[in-house]
Amino acid sequence: MASNDNGRVGGRIRRYARVTTTMTGLAARMAGERYLGLEIDRSKHAADLRDALGGLKGPIMKVAQILSTIPDALPPEYADELASLQADAPAMGWLFTRRRMVAELGPDWQSKIESFSREAVSAASLGQVHKAVGLDGRQLAMKLQYPDMASAIDADLNQLRLVMQLYERYDSAISTGDIYNELSERLREELDYQREAANMEMYRIMLADEPAVRLPDYLPELSTGRLLTMSWLDGTRIMPFLETKPSQEVRNQIAENMFRVWYVPFYFYGVIHGDPHLGNYSLDSENRVNLMDFGSIRLFRPAFVGGVIDLYRALRDNDEDLAVHAYESWGFHGLDREAIEVLNMWAEFIYAPLLEDRVRPIQALRNGSAGRELAGKVHGELKRIGGIRPPREFVLMDRAAVGLGSVFMHLGAEVNWHNLFHDLIDDFDRNKLAARQKEAAEKAGIPAELVQKVD
Repeated sequence: MASNDNGRVGGRIRRYARVTTTMTGLAARMAGERYLGLEIDRSKHAADLRDALGGLKGPIMKVAQILSTIPDALPPEYADELASLQADAPAMGWLFTRRRMVAELGPDWQSKIESFSREAVSAASLGQVHKAVGLDGRQLAMKLQYPDMASAIDADLNQLRLVMQLYERYDSAISTGDIYNELSERLREELDYQREAANMEMYRIMLADEPAVRLPDYLPELSTGRLLTMSWLDGTRIMPFLETKPSQEVRNQIAENMFRVWYVPFYFYGVIHGDPHLGNYSLDSENRVNLMDFGSIRLFRPAFVGGVIDLYRALRDNDEDLAVHAYESWGFHGLDREAIEVLNMWAEFIYAPLLEDRVRPIQALRNGSAGRELAGKVHGELKRIGGIRPPREFVLMDRAAVGLGSVFMHLGAEVNWHNLFHDLIDDFDRNKLAARQKEAAEKAGIPAELVQKVD
């Protein structure tokens, strides 16, 4: 680990140069494939790009993971390689960490706590977490942001724009402009740890009646815009937990708990936690969900949430007019009958576990042959009809759905998803949702301009 800022910046510039060189090669290869009929080895080039991106400890790694979950945002070879990028990254060394703590809490920062682990317990794309003990003996988690992340995000987003523009020139099935804008806005929000603290408080309000979830307490006196201090939650990650061979009943209960932790906020408050990454939660000794990261949060229009429910009912009742209304509620515009039919092909696959009133496992959306075959068919049809422009709200919504589906598959969960879904939607009222969202946001200190109006 470099011991000074210049070393870090210089190393980052060299790694960016490697990414840019790889992307330039991609542009040339795609142009040759499209215009000259030359074949390129996409799998090899995708692996090269993954290796180049993996050397960057910045937000581009997070962006790459997000992109890997959005159907058709990137060629499948690239999506598969980028999905393998891990959030864990080499942590800052002690001298660097100590300077960062001085910058956030002052030169006397060590007198404000009893102890502080020199080694980070986890390191991700935007920051790292250290375990500490407060003056009152309480165990703490101190999340420290890496330096220069704002400029790093700007640079990383430039790389992302290049990736998307190149692919869109090559393949017109999906217009990526709104996807880029959504990722840009959400990533910049994640840099504000005071905003994350407000998100955490909003989740405490929304999940107050859910006994199967635990949230950390926020310690404002030990926090800043780039340092977030919370109470420590003991727990076991999902994959080590599964190695203990829990019973089917236990695995099903955990899946039901996670379904409610993610979707009670969405259907009751219009809020989604957009990052079900395996590092963002754990299980306590009673198999409750410890929810620990609140950077990737989005507030939705009540009409958008209503559209999710309307599309379910449209598919169930074969109601084409209601399906059109649902897509328009989401923000699609100018869809003709062909476009609706193509979108319904994918929607019927996604909604299938909810439509059937029976116990069943979640479908393998990306890894199953049925999912891959259908995705290819939908992609081909979208190209044939001239492509579509997905609403930007889909980015985190899709990321949450695919991420949770992956977790449910790891759990081998077999539950009645139809009943779980109906428990949340049967009393849906968009005006009540809007009122609940406004009240919870005000109590949590979420900016008023982010609260979504009824439309």
